Amino acid sequence: MTIRVIIVDDQAMVRAGFAALLAAQADIDVVGDAPDGRRGIEVARAALPDVVLMDVRMPELDGLAAAREILSPPPGVGRVPKVLMLTTFDVDDYVYEALRAGASGFLLKDAPPADLISAVRVVAAGEALLAPSVTRRLIADFAAQRPAPRKNGAALRLNGLTPRETEVLELIARGLSNQEIAGRLVLAEQTVKTHIGRVLSKLGLRDRAQAVIFAYESGLVTPGDR
Repeated sequence: MTIRVIIVDDQAMVRAGFAALLAAQADIDVVGDAPDGRRGIEVARAALPDVVLMDVRMPELDGLAAAREILSPPPGVGRVPKVLMLTTFDVDDYVYEALRAGASGFLLKDAPPADLISAVRVVAAGEALLAPSVTRRLIADFAAQRPAPRKNGAALRLNGLTPRETEVLELIARGLSNQEIAGRLVLAEQTVKTHIGRVLSKLGLRDRAQAVIFAYESGLVTPGDR
């Protein structure tokens, strides 16, 4: 199945370079691009992509505001793409807010070409781009700067999870992959995927990125936990 992608970035050279790289892949089709967030929303609604590569800092409408609109469409918009944020900086408050808004992760613009291709495939498959250590550090920093009280709405929602599902959520938040979680809990990897699906469904979360943010905001995990 071909992955439909649009690229939203205010630098024409970046858009052209990313488009050429991605279009050269047999399983990726670049179906549009835009120079700012406002136009990016329009292109996303018209082209119906699977993945939106969204620059964080842009004129007219920044990537965060555009991501929010794309991920929270008005009634009648049936298809919601995945959003992968692009940033020049490895620490950026916009990234935290983008993850909270439902973005599936972020990628540094100077990442190797192979990482960009892989990121598009990972996000299109429904996973969050949380493997790089820098992402885990950013989310931990976010939680440290914005500590959440344990007796909040997020904490109460944890009561709907089984003990095993709570364990799985905790390990996701610590940055473990499905394979690592399976090894830690002595489970089959497919069983782990099933638990993750139930966690996301019960908590009303889009993907692993939101699961990590939720785990910190609910107090299930705190910065520095191992």
